[in-house]
Amino acid sequence: MRRPSLHRAARARSLRDVLSPRGALALQRADDALPFALRAALVTALAALPAFLTGRPGDAVFAVLGSFTTTFGRLMPHTRRTRVLAGVAVAMTLCVAAGSALGARLRPQDGGAGALLVVAATALVAGTAKLGCDRARLRGLGAVMLLFGFAVAAQAAPTPAEVLPRTLLAAGGAATAWLAALAGRLTHPEGPRRHAVALALHEVAALLDAEAAGAPRPAARHRATTAVLDAYRALEPERRRTRAGARRTPGVRETAVTRRTHGPTPSVRAAAHAAFARTASVRPRRAPGRPVRAGTRRAPASPEHAERMADLCWSVLVGAGRRRPPYGDPAALADVLRAHARAFVRRRPGDGPELPPAAAVNRPHGARPPAPALLVPALRTVLGTGLAGAVALGLGLGHGYWAALSAAAVLHSVDVRTATRRAVQRTLGTAAGLVLAVAVLGLRPGPLALAGTVVALELLLEYAVARNYGLGVVFLTPLALLLTELAAPAEPAGALVLDRAVGSLLGVLLALLCALAVVHDRAAVRARRALAACVLASAQAREALAAGRAGAAPEVLQARLAAAVVELREAEDAAAGELWPAGTDPADLARAERRAYRLLGLLAAAGREGARTAPGTGPGPVPLPWSPPSLSPSARSRP
Repeated sequence: MRRPSLHRAARARSLRDVLSPRGALALQRADDALPFALRAALVTALAALPAFLTGRPGDAVFAVLGSFTTTFGRLMPHTRRTRVLAGVAVAMTLCVAAGSALGARLRPQDGGAGALLVVAATALVAGTAKLGCDRARLRGLGAVMLLFGFAVAAQAAPTPAEVLPRTLLAAGGAATAWLAALAGRLTHPEGPRRHAVALALHEVAALLDAEAAGAPRPAARHRATTAVLDAYRALEPERRRTRAGARRTPGVRETAVTRRTHGPTPSVRAAAHAAFARTASVRPRRAPGRPVRAGTRRAPASPEHAERMADLCWSVLVGAGRRRPPYGDPAALADVLRAHARAFVRRRPGDGPELPPAAAVNRPHGARPPAPALLVPALRTVLGTGLAGAVALGLGLGHGYWAALSAAAVLHSVDVRTATRRAVQRTLGTAAGLVLAVAVLGLRPGPLALAGTVVALELLLEYAVARNYGLGVVFLTPLALLLTELAAPAEPAGALVLDRAVGSLLGVLLALLCALAVVHDRAAVRARRALAACVLASAQAREALAAGRAGAAPEVLQARLAAAVVELREAEDAAAGELWPAGTDPADLARAERRAYRLLGLLAAAGREGARTAPGTGPGPVPLPWSPPSLSPSARSRP
């Protein structure tokens, strides 16, 4: 493919845009960060305990490496997370085993060809881990933790007799992490559902704030759409279990075709109404026309209540920006949504204020986002990690793998722009973390105190990294140094700190150069395909509306259109973060996005109208008492 020509000013402007560190210090919302951090610290302590009980505190490092499995998949539903963590546990154990076997065979601490081969193997492990984490959509530290396990095991000067015990320790730590995730699935099965719905409520509230302030809404609307779709995906396993139970119940039968074309059958509607009436905290008895009150019972967030909140978010989302909005004051509604989000996080949804009415919606479930480009980011990681490790080896730096780890951390990103932000976060976080590490190492703690400090740092790391990666690096830096000190107590603390500082700076700089050097058109191709898919989905929605078929399968049409518009925004952002121009007009992207959201509102209105007029149907399984006014022709033509 021929590379498009850019003149020098456009090229400089593109470089300046992708190298902008704007947003590097922004804090993200993470309502479940503290419980997750506490579980991670507990897993770390339990994994390291056997090594201390057997009088070998240095071996606790490898059990802690295996326990890092718990850091993966924080936002996933329990069912998927247990499957993913099983694979991560195997991968982490294999990384420690391969690193130990390679270190025992090649002796990289002696230098020479063995050290160079270990650097090459580290680069291959980094690229493979990056590819696997991207394919599984694992966020956070991701591939860096797998690479850390391999590098520490390879550099810890193992003997052939120590390979198997260290592998078993890592396997024990990984198994502890997996069992903790399984216990969380049994004790708090509603956790991911609650937090996904709470995040959707917060993002829709932020969209309403932007609308009330008259601020630009595209970014806020994209975040709200993504959060609501994620909430529906988190609710999907519960809905599947509910539908399976309904099919097993005598007299309650429903086929997929019947549900999509004519709505629920009378028996299913009766069963749903009976089950819904029993959840007094979700929808208490009320007179027709009166507002719904959340209730006073302090029960955990039931699936019905969570679905109702997700439906409310969707109805507000598709109605945002209309000339005749289907709600009152946006700022007041935003406050109500935030109050219910806080109640969901506290596991007391009945404590929320009076709920606003919401439309009966056909929820847009079933859409899955397409996978982004995977090979080019993995290639960048291989090149950057290998180059950083080789340069550190040539300069004679001790613990040269820290340069490789820093390069992999910077390149564990989506594009050049996010790599720049990670570089800033890594640099500032490492500087602050080294100050903390000097303070801790200056006290010369013993092995038991070191282990306790590692557990405390793991807790702070997991709590902070969910809010900002740079804030997490503040605690990750002393954690890595203390693990090294625990494995090799005789090493001077000053040398450790100096190696970490120089290696981190070297890795960050080489990672940025590698990200700028590997210029590709994958993001541009993705943006063009996303625009074509959004235009096609919009055309199908218009045809269905014109032919009166929108009420037949509204959840399918809305799911397809919502997934297309989310992918359009993400592909546009990814293309804007690369040096290769997308070749698409930003005005075309903006028009396609506005048209898609306007059609989503029309599809939702058509679905409600179809539910009222279709023969043999009544209200949906979770009927809500409000219907927005129909759009006038002038409002429909408004973008």
